[in-house]
Amino acid sequence: QGSIRSPQWKGGGIVFGPTPRSYAYKLPKKVRRLAIKSALSSKVLDNDIIVLDALALSTPKTKEFAAILNNLKVGRKALIVAPSYDDNVALSARNIPGVKFVAADGINVLDVLAHDKLIITKEAVQKVEEVLA
Repeated sequence: QGSIRSPQWKGGGIVFGPTPRSYAYKLPKKVRRLAIKSALSSKVLDNDIIVLDALALSTPKTKEFAAILNNLKVGRKALIVAPSYDDNVALSARNIPGVKFVAADGINVLDVLAHDKLIITKEAVQKVEEVLA
């Protein structure tokens, strides 16, 4: 019989118990690229994209950034895309609920679809086009 912890005993072990493994699945690069193209196209068709010449703040001021968003008539949720990471813009935007700042190389499908408006600079548009072309 062996040990009282053998599987055939009451209170014994489990014969083929669960083994920890990952069920993660990685989408192919072409499918991911197609998804972001589709998400951006839907924003353009719905007129939910605002292209700015430039977005620069001299100091990180949330009040100034909120005023900019009010002038652009942005609703609750907005995704701000700049060509590169800008500390002043990032610090100004992070305390406003529903507003998220990303660099052009960090743009993803979930962020684009989760936000109502997409505010992007001309340089960022060019960077995104280079990646997706």
